[in-house]
Amino acid sequence: MSKASQEAYRKIRTGILSGHFPAGQFVPEDEFAQFCGLSRTPVREAIAELVSEMLLQRTGTNRVFVPVWSDEDEEELFTLRAMLEGHCAGRAARFITDEQLAELQKHCDHIDRAIAADGGPDVSGFVEGNRHFHAVILAAAQSERLAQLLRFVVSQIVVHRTAEQYSRADMEQSQRDHRDLVSAFAMRDEAWAAAIANTHIRRAANAYRANRAG
Repeated sequence: MSKASQEAYRKIRTGILSGHFPAGQFVPEDEFAQFCGLSRTPVREAIAELVSEMLLQRTGTNRVFVPVWSDEDEEELFTLRAMLEGHCAGRAARFITDEQLAELQKHCDHIDRAIAADGGPDVSGFVEGNRHFHAVILAAAQSERLAQLLRFVVSQIVVHRTAEQYSRADMEQSQRDHRDLVSAFAMRDEAWAAAIANTHIRRAANAYRANRAG
C-alpha cells in the first residue's frame, strides 16, 4: 500500500475498534475519506485491506459495512485461532532467534506495565503489547502460508473485545501464558510451546464468554 493508503488503513481500523463505526453500519466511501482527511483513492486501497482482514465486509452491491458477528462466528474464530496459534508456536520454537527472544521479553515487560498502570489496567496498552508479542512469534515461525491464514482468522475486533472483558486476574493469567511461552521457546521445546499457545487462546475464549455472560 502507498503511504497515504497506510495512513487511511490505520485511521479506519482505529475508528472500527473504537466503535466510531459501529457493527452493522453501512459506511459510504466518502464518509471514510472525510474521516481520514484523504482522497478516495488511498481510502479504497485501505478498505480492500480491511475487507481482507474481516474488519469490513462488502455486500453483493459493493456497499461496505462493519460486520456483525454472532456468538457462533466468534466461537469458530477462537477455535481456528487456537489450532493455528498452536502450530505457529511449535514452528517458532524450532526457528526462533536470540534476538526474537529478546523482543518477546521486551513486549512482556510492556504488558506488565500496562497491567500495573495507575488507576487500573491500560487495556489499549495490553492489546498493543499482546499484538506485538504474537507478531514476533509469527515472524519466528517462518511460514508465509501460516501468516496468511492467521491474518484471515485473527480479527483485532475479537482481540479487543476480549481484552475489554478481561479482569485484572484474566490479564495476569494471560501474561503468565506469555512468560511460559518465552520459556518454552528458550528451551526450543516445540510440543510445550504448541500446547501453551493452544491453551492460551482457549483460555481467552472462555474468559470472554464467562465475563460477557456475567
